[in-house]
Amino acid sequence: MKRNKTLSVMALAGATALVLAACGGGADAEGEGGDAAASGGKTMKLALNQTEEHPSYIALDHFGERLSEATDGRWGIEVYPNETLGAQQEALQLVSSGSVDMAIVSGTQLENLNEDFLVFNLPKVFDSVEHQMKVVQDPEITGDLYSSLEDSNHITVVGGFTQGARSVYTKDAPVKTPADLKGKKMRVQESDLHIAMAQAMGAAATPMAYGELYTGLQSGVVDAAENNEVSYFTQKHYEVAPYFSYTNHLVGLDYLVVNSDLLNEMSEEDRAAFDKEWTAAYGEHTQLWTESTEKAIADAKAGGAQFSEVDAAAFDQVLTPLADQFIKTDAQRALYDAARDAA
Repeated sequence: MKRNKTLSVMALAGATALVLAACGGGADAEGEGGDAAASGGKTMKLALNQTEEHPSYIALDHFGERLSEATDGRWGIEVYPNETLGAQQEALQLVSSGSVDMAIVSGTQLENLNEDFLVFNLPKVFDSVEHQMKVVQDPEITGDLYSSLEDSNHITVVGGFTQGARSVYTKDAPVKTPADLKGKKMRVQESDLHIAMAQAMGAAATPMAYGELYTGLQSGVVDAAENNEVSYFTQKHYEVAPYFSYTNHLVGLDYLVVNSDLLNEMSEEDRAAFDKEWTAAYGEHTQLWTESTEKAIADAKAGGAQFSEVDAAAFDQVLTPLADQFIKTDAQRALYDAARDAA
C-alpha cells in the first residue's frame, strides 16, 4: 500500500510537470526559467481547489499582482484553480517535494502531518471569524506550529484563510437544541473529530463524500449536514434541506503553505514584501468572505431556505468537552488556551 501511494504521488508529479510545461508555469518573472537562485526570483505556482469566482482565488490573484509590483517583478504568483494541480492531499505532497511552490490546504490535511494542528479544528475553539483571524495570524501564538513542518516536510505555513462558521441544516424542521438532532443521520467529513462532534450534538454521524451530499439529502440517506452559508447555497443544498440553524459549532480554516526552501531563497527585502502583501491578502479574503456570506444567505432565502437561531448555551454545553477528549499533549493545551484567551 505504501509503495502504491508513492507511485501515485510520482505519477501525479509527472502529470503536474506536463501541465505546467503546457501552461508555461515554470517561467520566472524575467522569462528565463524557474530557477530562483539563478534569477533572484520566480513566478510561484499555487494550487487551489476552488473556482476563479471564489474569494480565495480572487484574494490570491491580487496577492500575486501586488507581490510582483512590490518586488519589481522578481517574485509573482500564478494561481491554478479547480484542483488543476491535484486535490489538497496531493498538492500538499507536491509542495513538500518542490514540484509545486504553494498551496491552500485545509486544517485536516495539516493535522495528518502534525497532530497539533487539530487544536484549531476543534469545535468552539473560535467564537467567530474575527476571533479566528486574530489567532491564526498572530506569530506569538502560531510561530512554533507554523514552522513545525519545515525540517520534516520542507513546508512553511504562512497563515490562514477562514472557511466561515459552520452550522447545521436539515430536511424536515429547524433545530433548536441537540435533542432535535436525536436520531437524525448527519453527513460529516471522514474524521474522528467530526464524527464525535456530530454525536455530541445528538446526531448519528454518517461519513459521506461531499459530492454525494445533495443526492444523499434528496433521497433520505442522510437527514442533515453541516457547513457554511456559502457552500450551502452554491452547492444548492438549500433545495433539499431548507432549514439552516445557526449552531456555529465550528469556524473552518484553510492554510497557505509554501515550500520552505524556496521561501528561504527570498532576500530580506523581498520576504518583507511577501509578508506585507500576505497580510493584505487575508484581509481582503475575510472581507470578500463576509460579502459572499451575506449574498448566499439572501439568495438561499429567495430560494425558500429558512434561517433560525438555536439555544447556543445548549450546544456549547455538549461541544466544549470535546477539547478535553481530543487534546493529548501540553503543547496542544497551550495552543488551545492561547486561542481561547484571545477571544
